[in-house]
Amino acid sequence: MNIAQPYLLFLGDVTDPLAAKTARGIVKWRPDACLGELRLTEQTVSLGLEPLSLADAKAMGAKTLVIGTANAGGVIPPSWVETLVQAAQLGFDIASGMHQRLGDIPELASLAAQNTIQLFDVRHYDAQLDVGTGKKRQGKRLLTVGTDCSVGKMFSALAIEKALVDQAAKLALKPQVKPAF
Repeated sequence: MNIAQPYLLFLGDVTDPLAAKTARGIVKWRPDACLGELRLTEQTVSLGLEPLSLADAKAMGAKTLVIGTANAGGVIPPSWVETLVQAAQLGFDIASGMHQRLGDIPELASLAAQNTIQLFDVRHYDAQLDVGTGKKRQGKRLLTVGTDCSVGKMFSALAIEKALVDQAAKLALKPQVKPAF
């Protein structure tokens, strides 16, 4: 997936700081990609980014609205749909790591079908995946696993990636790691 930058991080109306883990990870590991944050209420968690409206973010060059939160069940709350549709109508691509697909929202599916915007459901992969065989493959891989959500798999993988890129720079090597975002 090639998700266009810069991002406007959408925090919805979440008040639990742990629920903003996606946005927090992007701010920590890809700060240059973050233009600002969009919160629906004053009580919503803030990551200290510039608060922006959809129109202001678009005028400043934001390309993608990233849903930066995760909730139990991974369902997009009905109270967010109006904002997501407005973003799409303004020409924002939308990226989500929720379990519910963005295309399940009819208005977003319609705009995406018209090639007006792109929807990125980063948790889902529609192509067929080959089953592992144990045969040697090119490249190197690191598997991060956990027993539940929020155990640090993403942060661990991104910290390892940063350390590898930093080490490659010190050794004047071309990094072989392609950033996820």
